[in-house]
Amino acid sequence: MKIGIIGAGQLGRMLALAGYPLGLRFVFVDQSEDAPGAQVGRIICGAFDDETKLAQLADEVDVITFDVENVPVEAVRGIAARKAFLPPVSALGASQDRLHEKTLFARLKIPTPPFAAVDTFDDLQKAAREIGVPGVLKTRRLGYDGRGQRLIRKMSDLDEAWQTLGSVPLIYEGFVDFSREVSLIGVRSTTGETRFYPLSANTHEGGILRYSVAPYRNAPLQKQAEQYLKRLFKHFDYAGVLTVEFFVKRGRLIANEMAPRVHNSGHWTIEGAHTSQFENHIRAILGLPLGSTSPIGHSAMVNFIGELPTLRNILRIPGVHFHSYGKEPRPNRKLGHCTVVAASAGARDRALRQLLRLKSA
Repeated sequence: MKIGIIGAGQLGRMLALAGYPLGLRFVFVDQSEDAPGAQVGRIICGAFDDETKLAQLADEVDVITFDVENVPVEAVRGIAARKAFLPPVSALGASQDRLHEKTLFARLKIPTPPFAAVDTFDDLQKAAREIGVPGVLKTRRLGYDGRGQRLIRKMSDLDEAWQTLGSVPLIYEGFVDFSREVSLIGVRSTTGETRFYPLSANTHEGGILRYSVAPYRNAPLQKQAEQYLKRLFKHFDYAGVLTVEFFVKRGRLIANEMAPRVHNSGHWTIEGAHTSQFENHIRAILGLPLGSTSPIGHSAMVNFIGELPTLRNILRIPGVHFHSYGKEPRPNRKLGHCTVVAASAGARDRALRQLLRLKSA
């Protein structure tokens, strides 16, 4: 069988790497001929809204999936009508607009920060007065890894934030004074079989995920998070991997955002779980039995952003596995990651500290 992937970034590359041992082959659509996916599959070069290229992909493959959220929904409706397209278009669309996403969470009784749509400066002033400050002003679309956001600490910050972001539809959210950020990765098959990985605890720097630690053992929070993902699975009649990022505040989960795809905070599962998120995503969209999501020991994942340490220094650390994406260095660009798997949380944390101290060549 052939699987088509819209987007040939590192996530698409890792999907293909997980699928090759299963006898599967992969074709990508991406506007860059040297994207990471080119290392493991053929790229049909074109923009994500190029319906001719998307139709060519659909003609060549059995199932279509994606590795990014910024795939225009209207461009893929045609191919989704004639070829299995998973996760479903409805989930893709909901994840592309923060206002629609938060509104859906509220409808499904998944807790969120207070929020309001902002289309004018008057809307922003009203939202800040009613929700309060501090708060966060965000673009409704296309913001990721900290982009398209401004923290509003006091009312006098509104004008500068509006001047910076006010040219597009926005959402204002109340600031969550959280104790920890966590994410839950779940997977549901076309057959309805469902599994969940343990929670991971995530640490961001400059809005970009720096490292994750798993399993984050907290039975009440695990139960809460699984209940919320089950509601989303049912709502969308979902198939594939789904990730929801949460804030933890006073023993409660508050949903930040969802990603209808494999996720950076789940990279630890490649070596740290019996079945990786990437393999389970493929199994799910093909209707194959899902693999065990149980962890193997204690894991951590560290992103290398903007520059890579020397390979020699990385591999000196016991239990470490290095993944390079084959990208040219660029500020704030994810170039690769390491995972570490250890028999104890203490050994994992010692290796994690070593990884975080590594410098580039």
